[in-house]
Amino acid sequence: MSIRAYRDIYRRKSRQIHVGPVAVGGDAPISVQTMTNTVTSDVRGTIDQIRRVAEAGADIVRVSCPDEDATAAMKAICKASPIPVVADIHFHYKRAIEAAEAGAACLRINPGNIGSAQRVRDVVKAAKDHDCSMRIGVNAGSLEKDLLERYGEPCPEAMVESALSHAKILDDNDFREYKISVKASDPFLAVAAYQALAEVIDCPLHLGITEAGGMISGTVKSSIGMGMLLWSGIGDTIRVSLSAEPEEEVRVGFDILKSLNLRHRGVNIISCPSCARQGFNVIETVKLLEDRLKHITTPMSLSIIGCVVNGPGEARETDLGFTGGGAGKGHGQIYLNGEIAYRLDNKDLVEHIVDLCEKKAAEIEATRGKTLEAAQ
Repeated sequence: MSIRAYRDIYRRKSRQIHVGPVAVGGDAPISVQTMTNTVTSDVRGTIDQIRRVAEAGADIVRVSCPDEDATAAMKAICKASPIPVVADIHFHYKRAIEAAEAGAACLRINPGNIGSAQRVRDVVKAAKDHDCSMRIGVNAGSLEKDLLERYGEPCPEAMVESALSHAKILDDNDFREYKISVKASDPFLAVAAYQALAEVIDCPLHLGITEAGGMISGTVKSSIGMGMLLWSGIGDTIRVSLSAEPEEEVRVGFDILKSLNLRHRGVNIISCPSCARQGFNVIETVKLLEDRLKHITTPMSLSIIGCVVNGPGEARETDLGFTGGGAGKGHGQIYLNGEIAYRLDNKDLVEHIVDLCEKKAAEIEATRGKTLEAAQ
């Protein structure tokens, strides 16, 4: 079997919607989202954080709008944001209308929770008038009371029924620009709910394992849950929910997509855990490189391996590589495009690799530019 055959992922076919200029669903790339944790009425602080997550690669950002002060700040926030803003609305329909009027690209709202049919019509009208899409956000921790009474506990069936009931309200109001999430903090519950929902509706699905935890535990839970779904072709946009800064959520999101060969951004570092054979401090070197290479957005691969057991094999499969050990202590071998290039003193490793990656990125971008120019 070829490597392509067992790495291919066939994505579920969904209709396409837009969050501002970002296409979601259909054949669009899987987008990465995060959410601000500033007080929304702090306009400067919120805009600064949005700019940081955009630099980290976020395609879409969500901002909570719990009160009038928050929606009053949205006009300035949406205008200054370099990426589309989703307004997070829960129970008050007026906040949704205000957010749409302020420039939000999407409303995260459950139409069944905002009251009368007229209120729903008012929100739908505002969304249509201002080119807003919507996200129906079902959460295992906040299911409707009647569903909990009927099913006894949060379960995939209850979550799917909740999602479909909210979707029907929008469909009945001739509104189809929506996506759905059915999140849970339990990866098993979330996966089962998404799998069931994917079989009965064609709208884009927003993936997430909600309240996943801190940086390490939350990354593991999110990778397991979303990884299972993405591998099976389910999912059009993702948000990794961590008790960490939103920039970290974005980086983990891209790492999940990179690991599944679904989307590539920045330097993909392949590194060993290190052992007694290492010819240099692998752990410290990789830590430094991860930080120093954050600014590179061009996709490329870099192998950093401590010894010659696995190093040469890994380096042959990456754009750039460094393998420690071998003849001559304190030196390692540089690989360029899978080929042995030259030896390098370990003490110069980090600066030299950063320089090589920057030059490689410039080379890739120049080639890409020429290709695009020729195509035009």
